[in-house]
Amino acid sequence: MKSYALNAEPRIDLGKKATKALRAESKIPAVINGGEVVTLPYEGALKPGQKVVEIAENKTSNEKKGIIVTDITLKTDDVRKLIYTPDIFVIDLTVNGEAKKAVLKDIQFHPVSDEILHIDLLEVYADKPVVMEVPVALEGHAEGVKAGGKLSLSMKKLKVKAVYSAIPERIVVNIDNIQLGQSLKVGSLHYEGLELMNSKNAVVCAVQLTRAARGQQANQG
Repeated sequence: MKSYALNAEPRIDLGKKATKALRAESKIPAVINGGEVVTLPYEGALKPGQKVVEIAENKTSNEKKGIIVTDITLKTDDVRKLIYTPDIFVIDLTVNGEAKKAVLKDIQFHPVSDEILHIDLLEVYADKPVVMEVPVALEGHAEGVKAGGKLSLSMKKLKVKAVYSAIPERIVVNIDNIQLGQSLKVGSLHYEGLELMNSKNAVVCAVQLTRAARGQQANQG
């Protein structure tokens, strides 16, 4: 994946008035999830913007666990290229003077104005797999299209699981061998280092029989 650098400021005041003031300054509230897992009650020191959120209790013990998340603010202009693009990025993030790597997980938009209301980031690590949606890129010339069929792409993105450094910018799908009336499903795709999380029966693309192709088949018959 490409990298994208962002500077973030810790967000201390989480009230509605503070959020409104942020947006007036062309800033966006955001949160970094996926931080350190800690034992509760947590007695360590938290940096500005950090808080501990309780997670599911361990069934094998009575020990309670929490995860450290960080509330931050981002400049609207800084995130436009990150959001309004089909590309995916690993984000080089600096907050509280500490370098982190993260990926974009969710964006909340205003239902009327499409203004960005909130951004969710997920901190990633070199040895911990992450699930992301990756754009699909078709490669080749389908035999079915040469025979008069029409190619349709049903899945523009595929959900993959891997360490972030192994996730490509595009999932390249070769379509050379797709015949007229045939489809290519997720289960037939295999990539080293990637686990495809979509249903194996989900259709990625297909070559549909057009009216002209039906007529050609009828004449041949």
